[in-house]
Amino acid sequence: MDETRKMEIGVLAMLREGTNPFLPIAELGLKTAQLQSWNINLLTEETAKKTVKDLKESGIRLAGFWCGYSGRIVWNSYHGPETCGLVPRDLRERRVAELKRGAEFAKMIDAPALITHCGFIPECPCDPLYTETVNAIYDVAIYCHKLGIGFWFESGQETPLTLLRVIEDLGLPNLGVNLDTANLLLYGRGNPVDALEILGKHVRNLHVKDGLHPENSRVLGKEVPVGEGKADFDKIIKKLYDLNFTGELTIEREISGPQQTADILKAKAYLEELLKKHAPA
Repeated sequence: MDETRKMEIGVLAMLREGTNPFLPIAELGLKTAQLQSWNINLLTEETAKKTVKDLKESGIRLAGFWCGYSGRIVWNSYHGPETCGLVPRDLRERRVAELKRGAEFAKMIDAPALITHCGFIPECPCDPLYTETVNAIYDVAIYCHKLGIGFWFESGQETPLTLLRVIEDLGLPNLGVNLDTANLLLYGRGNPVDALEILGKHVRNLHVKDGLHPENSRVLGKEVPVGEGKADFDKIIKKLYDLNFTGELTIEREISGPQQTADILKAKAYLEELLKKHAPA
């Protein structure tokens, strides 16, 4: 393992007008964050300059820029395939353009990579929709490469094997995976420990999140505080050490208010114990 850089715990920050989203993170005793935005209109040079200033003021290191896109999105496995990511034909061209704009913003704020959900990528490589989606991803990923930044897939809507196939088919040097430890569970796609067996060498950082399996085929599983769901973080952290992983552990808790802060601090303490437990002697 690279002793100059070890796993660092951070949190997800939301880009908003008029605030410094990194100051509350610094107050929690954290030093790194992923920045996320679903508002394409905010991705301007003016906002980028403010973001760079905010990072410097807070002392937070940027672990990546997570970019959303416009149009209808349904977060489940029933309507998700027709609404999420770059898979839907009617939304694809617009979203490719939006993600390219996100890549330009990522470059302006000196983020190491653009991160996003690419959608429910078809499992069959012979499906025309698979080829179309991979071509669209290539369009965004090569744009990122030309800008000198990475393109990282947030995992979980596609199966780990399908994601591996996409990475192999694209063959670009700037590809990586932002492994979300809950999404595979929430979508009923598998579990993060097995995903690390398949995707481990491509994982650049994590969304540390926990959840339960779906109660039926039409709904998303329930997100719960880290340590209270089906994600086996003891095995996950051990496997990350085995992989010589040195990326960020970005806590994501998809609620708001005081309980979100309490759950983030609880997750931070939980992760610190596991990192200590499994750290090489």
